[in-house]
Amino acid sequence: MTEPGARKQRTTRRTSQRTTLMDVAARAGVSAITVSRFFNEPHRVGAEAAARVKAAVEALDYVPNLAAGGLASAQSRVVAMVVPNISGPIFAHTLEALSDGLAAAGYQLLLASSYFSQDNEERAVRAFLGWRPAALVLTSRHHSAATERLIEATQVPVIETWELTPRRPTLQIGFSHRQVGRDAAAHLWGRGYRQLAFVHNSAAGDLSAQERHDGFAEALRELGHRGAPVAVRPRAAPPMEAGAEALRALLARKRQRPDAVFFANDNLACGALLAAQREGWSVPGDVAVFGFGDYAFADKLLPSLSTIRPPAREIGEIAAAHVLTLVGGQQPKRLTALACEVIARESD
Repeated sequence: MTEPGARKQRTTRRTSQRTTLMDVAARAGVSAITVSRFFNEPHRVGAEAAARVKAAVEALDYVPNLAAGGLASAQSRVVAMVVPNISGPIFAHTLEALSDGLAAAGYQLLLASSYFSQDNEERAVRAFLGWRPAALVLTSRHHSAATERLIEATQVPVIETWELTPRRPTLQIGFSHRQVGRDAAAHLWGRGYRQLAFVHNSAAGDLSAQERHDGFAEALRELGHRGAPVAVRPRAAPPMEAGAEALRALLARKRQRPDAVFFANDNLACGALLAAQREGWSVPGDVAVFGFGDYAFADKLLPSLSTIRPPAREIGEIAAAHVLTLVGGQQPKRLTALACEVIARESD
């Protein structure tokens, strides 16, 4: 025997599935074209008409068939993006700005996380391209050979973000991670530190962090640092635990004990700061701590964290503008070079 509540729920669902765009138009007192524009070109619908359509959509529980609409117009209303880690705070401002910029024009952002795996990225790219999105946004230039072939063959516009490599043919919005490392080295050297170390991301496959290390080591050699800086790759997976593990290992060294440490990201650096407090080490008295990312907590730590701030929000804003330029039939400039900023606080 069917429960009355369940019967009512199924009836409501069937009714919702039968609701058409014409039903919404009739209830709102507008044309079907206006309803279509409400979903596809909201900037072309006046405020009063948009309010009536919105009320009708909500009253009728109408769900537009975006796939059918995309086939009819040969243009998807979805933009796909692959990031290394959806939960990572470093990409939050980029995702927010990109999503907001697209939504204002009637587009939706679809996300996948590669977890720093080129194989995972390849699977996500292959799946996304099968849906023919309006554009595909990737993070960095480090892809598998198969992903490179997909990018070369697809008719879908591809934008690479958080990266700047002029020799690549793709649209790029970002900066040089090698330069980030050089900037960190110049800052710490200028502060008088001479025994420097680098802590890698505990997540395998973070090749952008490797480039920051390479730039760091390169600049230190040019400044007169004796030998390569000590580099540590922690085993702990959670980044704050990894940062703590790395700092303990570095300060336990009898030779080449660092007086300043550049961490691949602020999560690692935060873990190091907390470990220093537990162990009774003074920061920056015993060791300076420097990060990358300028996460929301960086200025709230004690001591506050010195770091490098990437142009995260600007990347998202420009990526959204590029997508809208592309779907409008125009070509944005291929390379958008942005700058990172050294944020000096108390930890160095």
